[in-house]
Amino acid sequence: MARLLLLLVLIGGICAAAAASSPLLPAAETMRVSFAGKSEFRTVNRKPLGTCLDPSPYLEISVSTGGAPLPDEAFLNVTVSGVRRPDRSHWLAMITPSNSSVLGCPLNGVNYIETGDLASLPLLCHYPVKAQYLTSDPGYLGCKASACQKRRASGTCKVRTCAATLAFHVINFRTDVEFVLFSGGFATPCVLKRSGALPFANPAKPLHGHLSSVDSKATSMRLTWVSGDARPQQVQYGTGKTATSVATTFTHKDMCSIAVLPSPAKDFGWHDPGYIHSALMTGLQPCQSYNYRYGSDSVGWSNTTEFRTPPAAGSGELSFVIFGDMGKAPLDPSVEHYIQPGSTSVAKAVAAEMQTGKVDSIFHIGDISYATGFLVEWDFFLHLITPLASQVSYMTAIGNHERDYAGSGSVYPTPDSGGECGVPYESYFPMPASGRDKPWYSIEQGSVHFVVMSTEHEWSEKSDQYNWMEMDLSSVDRSRTPWVIFIGHRPMYSSSSGIPPSVDPNFVSSVEPLLLNHKVDLVFFGHVHNYERTCAVYQGNCKGMPKKDAKGVDTYDNSNYAAPVHAVVGAGGFNLDGFPKIGLHSWSLSRISEFGYARVHATKTDMLVQFVNSNTSAVQDQFRIVKGAR
Repeated sequence: MARLLLLLVLIGGICAAAAASSPLLPAAETMRVSFAGKSEFRTVNRKPLGTCLDPSPYLEISVSTGGAPLPDEAFLNVTVSGVRRPDRSHWLAMITPSNSSVLGCPLNGVNYIETGDLASLPLLCHYPVKAQYLTSDPGYLGCKASACQKRRASGTCKVRTCAATLAFHVINFRTDVEFVLFSGGFATPCVLKRSGALPFANPAKPLHGHLSSVDSKATSMRLTWVSGDARPQQVQYGTGKTATSVATTFTHKDMCSIAVLPSPAKDFGWHDPGYIHSALMTGLQPCQSYNYRYGSDSVGWSNTTEFRTPPAAGSGELSFVIFGDMGKAPLDPSVEHYIQPGSTSVAKAVAAEMQTGKVDSIFHIGDISYATGFLVEWDFFLHLITPLASQVSYMTAIGNHERDYAGSGSVYPTPDSGGECGVPYESYFPMPASGRDKPWYSIEQGSVHFVVMSTEHEWSEKSDQYNWMEMDLSSVDRSRTPWVIFIGHRPMYSSSSGIPPSVDPNFVSSVEPLLLNHKVDLVFFGHVHNYERTCAVYQGNCKGMPKKDAKGVDTYDNSNYAAPVHAVVGAGGFNLDGFPKIGLHSWSLSRISEFGYARVHATKTDMLVQFVNSNTSAVQDQFRIVKGAR
């Protein structure tokens, strides 16, 4: 109902705006077909938009490639020249594919709002990958870069024009690129000039290789990568070993939507994902390093990378990093859909952590890319994490921004996935899950048994997932893995308030008893964008409190088990959530609203957890859980 009211408000506002439309916009044919196919909402979801009146005849858009095709990654200098009257409303969009519609579609604002993005963004009929106002060049309005286009007989300049140069970060997302210059700002755009298509040198290039564990033996690792070519490719690893890939893909028909308003994934946010290749490397040994490369002679090969397998179940030690809600952010001054400002600092800090050689695996627990139906953003996210996920096992849990949408079967019918409904997530991150659209799993590394659930799929008693959790927790061999860590996305405990609330009491009442009954030691959740740690808590009451050790570190003694300790680690990139100044709960022992991640080191008897500020590398909270042999 709230979504329908929002839609009616936007329609009313846009109709009023149309009645007083700008004289700068000439009549043009209204677009009737969206980029992804016919839109059920096409009669009102399009507005006329054409070439601006009297554009300068000297306008040019030049790109710093020298006419060569685009490389796999570049920071392009894009120069707009020949502007007769610089204006604050001038902006430049990077669109892909180059034949995408640049007609104006103001109701596409609903497509942004439904995923939670309230930023001011250009409302075109096909989502622009990124955009910048020409005022990003500080000399633009003052015409600091000028040229004389026409001279008088006396030799003095008769027509002088101005220029701006902007930097755009581009990566190989396979489809060609075009830069389009607009006037009228984001709200009332009209086209001034198009650059023409800029293709990538190798759209089939294998890219973004990332690793995941497939079982607890650590003798096999899965490698997943993206390419524009469907033919089988290979991963070459170790001393002469090879594994052949299986390629899959998905189309906009696999995205979900509702009849009244097409989802971003189904309509103007669609981007062809190419092909997702996956290959299984076998015959490995735990805690060993191997070199690998992937691709083929026909499409090219990746660079050679070194990775390390995690420790096998039952071995003495494990070190891992865990965070949630990362997303991505532009590496240039552009605006994009759904920017997560802390994502780059967290990625860089984890990369620095990995250089110490003390990271065996990474857990990213929901809200992975925040693409939310704007599918080219998966490529940018995969590019961001490649330095991390190409070297150690990168394990994931599904979140609301990967799965939820009306009519999709999610527990929560919010439109948070933008119509993706888990399809891109499961394609890019194949976990050792129970089955398709059953993204829960368990895995053991070192002294830890991990249980990874989906808070977005049914978890009530007697559901498939509930029965699986109960069975898995009942089967843990504590002599092999004395620690049990439970992982999901939405938390059971959080001091931060929100609309809707971050904590679902039905989820807590259904699943929390399982944690206590099976003596789960530690619980990690995300979803709330900060860090928070509890006492040993059950049903909102502290069953056990930590004591300071000799170094002053809070220490929970689980030799006499009381209840799980919960930690929210959703500070991986999204805009931070604060904490109330009054009315704090007694179970909340530590609260930090800074970007960062948790690093964990577990032996058979001692587990140290530290929250690391990604901007300063400072440890801002730490605690231990200890126990004797069980």
